[in-house]
Amino acid sequence: MVFACLGAVAVAAAHAEPAAWSQPQKPFRIHGNTYYVGTRGLSAILIASPQGLVLIDGPLARNTAQIEASIKALGFRLTDIRVILNTHAHGDHAGAVAALARDSGARVQASVAGAKALMLGGNDPDDPQFGDAPTFAPVASVMTVPDGGSVRVGDTVLTAHYTPGHTPGSTTWTWQSCEAGRCLSMVYADSLSAVSADGYRFTDDAAHPRRVEEFRHSIDAIAALPCDLLITPHPDQSAFLEKVARRDAGVAPDPVVDAGACRAYAAAGRAALEARLARERAAAPGPGQAGH
Repeated sequence: MVFACLGAVAVAAAHAEPAAWSQPQKPFRIHGNTYYVGTRGLSAILIASPQGLVLIDGPLARNTAQIEASIKALGFRLTDIRVILNTHAHGDHAGAVAALARDSGARVQASVAGAKALMLGGNDPDDPQFGDAPTFAPVASVMTVPDGGSVRVGDTVLTAHYTPGHTPGSTTWTWQSCEAGRCLSMVYADSLSAVSADGYRFTDDAAHPRRVEEFRHSIDAIAALPCDLLITPHPDQSAFLEKVARRDAGVAPDPVVDAGACRAYAAAGRAALEARLARERAAAPGPGQAGH
């Protein structure tokens, strides 16, 4: 079929972007064939195979040149990107996707709801942050990947796990990355922050049925994944760059490799969601009261 997260740092910044979102970050190898090519505040992940490259996420449109330069600095050619994948269609994670697809010739793939949002340039009325989340240049053509479906480039296989909640199209991606005979289960888990535009209520089943049920299921799904190394769309959501810095300083055991990281990330997301739902219920009008 063809058809941002606003992380914790960005909840109050729908229209005022943190400087870290565009702050340069030297690209580096995460593990094996997996590399970081994003900025200080926004992740972009490159996975290499002899048959071509996979890029997950393209942050802000003005980050395009940075991302392309980082890919080249690692010794790769932009035109070797075969596929661009996306976690979710907010401008801080998809703003550069259209330009990167144009410059590389790569195809773009996403979940069904994610493909719709990418083609709308993030201007998706089903998004809890509709009207507040950064929009971006629409992606002309997006191929869909089913829940549990795979994307293959050479011997590299990535699996899509639909994890709706932050947005309807939110997707977590997993793959294996090997180095010196050590293979790790890599997880690029999408954002779990329950943030929204003013007036939106996750508990409004009449407007969007099963939204809370889906969100909770997504959190459970991430917690249950085989997970040796966790990456998140905003590095600060998982203290990722801080862990890398400690690893590079020689801290042992490797702080980046943590089999409990996905469970901890999910637990924090669950706690935040339940706190949000409690606030919504507390603010709901009671019998005889008018809503506002």
